[in-house]
Amino acid sequence: MKLFGTDGVRGEAGTFLHAERAMRVAMAAGIYFKKDASTKKILVGKDTRRSGYMIETAIVSGLTAVGYDVIQIGPMPTPAIAFLTENMRCDAGIMISASHNSFEDNGIKFFDAHGNKLPEEVEVEIEKIFNSKKGLIKESHAVGKEIGSAKRIDDVIGRYIVQLKNSFPKNISLHGLRIVLDTANGAGYIVGPTVLEELGAEVIVLHNHPNGHNINQNCGALHTKDVSDAVLKYRADLGIALDGDADRLVVIDEQGNVVDGDHLIGALALYFKERGMLKGGGVVTTVMSNQGLEDMLARHQLKLYRSNVGDKNVLDVMHNEKINFGGEQSGHVIIHDYAKTGDGLMSALQTLALVIESGKKASSVLRPFALYPQKLLNLTVSEKKPLDKIKGLKEKLAEIEALHIRHLIRYSGTENLLRILLEGQDAKAVDVQLKELGALLKKALNG
Repeated sequence: MKLFGTDGVRGEAGTFLHAERAMRVAMAAGIYFKKDASTKKILVGKDTRRSGYMIETAIVSGLTAVGYDVIQIGPMPTPAIAFLTENMRCDAGIMISASHNSFEDNGIKFFDAHGNKLPEEVEVEIEKIFNSKKGLIKESHAVGKEIGSAKRIDDVIGRYIVQLKNSFPKNISLHGLRIVLDTANGAGYIVGPTVLEELGAEVIVLHNHPNGHNINQNCGALHTKDVSDAVLKYRADLGIALDGDADRLVVIDEQGNVVDGDHLIGALALYFKERGMLKGGGVVTTVMSNQGLEDMLARHQLKLYRSNVGDKNVLDVMHNEKINFGGEQSGHVIIHDYAKTGDGLMSALQTLALVIESGKKASSVLRPFALYPQKLLNLTVSEKKPLDKIKGLKEKLAEIEALHIRHLIRYSGTENLLRILLEGQDAKAVDVQLKELGALLKKALNG
């Protein structure tokens, strides 16, 4: 069966991702990692979903069954797992999270010994082991003294906090700033407020009481109304919204308005260039990013490289082009000098440093160019039919292109959604074409 999607193994907990499957996935991964094991230790963290207890226990059982020692560190952000896996000299790291999805879902994300997400060819090898009919998993059961152990460590959060604080310029502080932070009842609910307060900010914290069911529920990076309202109510300098595993960031300016992800990437790119921190002469984003960002970067002699959607794809291009900064319009920002993956808190600290050093309001400095009108439609579908098999779609796209409108249509790798993006300089034309295209695809994919 197919296990891996665009970001690990993900699905509804108890159905697709039930305990037996989670244990077998862990055993398959353990067998793979043991080939090059140096410490025979694997780190396991999770977000705040109730199903995390079930899946964590199953994963620990699977790993110890094939001879691995497991270090459990409880609720921690995904980027913390990436950092701590390398920092604690583990052979691999596992994060149990479905990121921005609702609590019913859960997932398993893997990191190698250096804190990097696994390349597709490694995921394929783990799937082969998982699907093996030759008894490979059964033959790999450890016995006697070879059976692994498990222990829980509760104080490693301090290492990650130090890593975050070390990324912040030492010549400035957050004293005098009032910040609203929404932790989405997720994995950043402890570390987020702690870091900001230790750097001197006055922090108003929202949605930091997880109960296993309220992660991402009308809060966090996907639902920013509460942050916007609180920024205005408390006259804050900035609002920060994380998602459930704290690898995504959405910024709200002092006027209560959401800062577009492309605006944020553009502003940070210019800031890093001015400080001599930008490597490779460019920035990596995805095919979803606005053309306005590309044109602005070109005016500053910077090249925009585009990858397929997914932070792992962004990282691949960053590596290939020797670039240290990139991200996604959705809020995954990757600052590779400090983090191996998207890190919402790390990115928030760099954004705060930019605002402080500019001497300007966030609403001004975080919007360095004009966005071209861009519209996105997420269409729920009952069938992911090949797009080239949809009658009339080719002709409709030709019509759209004739109007000088850029289009991008793709299925979500984790949900039953079709994402439709249209972009052009004429906003009314974009709206009309999106409605017509959406209607065509809705009929074709939902009967």
